Amino acid sequence: MSDNTDIPVTVLGLGLMGRALAGAFLKAGLPTTVWNRTASKADRLAAEGARPAPTVGDALKAGPLTIICLTDYQAVHEVLDANELDGTTLVNLTSGSSAQARETARWAEQRGARYLDGAIMAVPPAIGTAEALILYSGPRADFEAHEPTLGALGTATHLGADHGLASLYDVAGLAMMWSVLNAWLQGTALLRTARVDAVTYAPFAQQIATVVAGWLPGYAAQVDQGSFPAEVSALETDARAMAHLVEECEAAGVNAELPKLFKAMADRSIAAGHGHEQYPVLIKEFTTP
Repeated sequence: MSDNTDIPVTVLGLGLMGRALAGAFLKAGLPTTVWNRTASKADRLAAEGARPAPTVGDALKAGPLTIICLTDYQAVHEVLDANELDGTTLVNLTSGSSAQARETARWAEQRGARYLDGAIMAVPPAIGTAEALILYSGPRADFEAHEPTLGALGTATHLGADHGLASLYDVAGLAMMWSVLNAWLQGTALLRTARVDAVTYAPFAQQIATVVAGWLPGYAAQVDQGSFPAEVSALETDARAMAHLVEECEAAGVNAELPKLFKAMADRSIAAGHGHEQYPVLIKEFTTP
């Protein structure tokens, strides 16, 4: 948490997340200016000590650091386009793509602003706690200059100078989340055909997910080295197990689209001559458009 109570901060955008961000700054004792198109959204924060700004320009002038949390990058440009940005540091926590982050960084720098792009890996109630992971990308010097202040929001992690990294980590994390959840739902659907409920299956699924997560560092080393010796099992062995999963799903009357996708990718890799290599060789499929 930040203990720099004399450094003012501005928050633009007071949706659920924006209000949580401003509230965390206030709780940390930071002078906090807020702005929102619908001014009434600032009322509760004003009662807690925030200063509502009548215009975006006034909000930007209130301090050296402005946090942005709007609907999308188009809204960011619409809100800031007509305002003076020279000398300010913008930290954009609006969700968007890596291309939008890089383009907005160039746009901000042309206007004389310092720019960090970010991604919030937390729900609003977690903001202000160590459990709230917030990713930042952009020049390290700009991050370090405001790291104590940003620490009021949660665990601040700098990923690198490329402004697109926070957005890429964000979607990579979503890919992990949906993949784990979809795999769990696939297994749940199968077991329900034998009258095993989801609550009973969940601890076993959690154990499997933990075991598989433990494989990632070793598999990552294989990916980075471009070498995939079959230390545990060969891809062709995994493909036979995938065929069994597809057959089991179809026999049970359960949707088999997901396991069929697994097998289609494995089959392509095997056809390309990689059947004797270990599972991470599928990175070649994932990196092929």
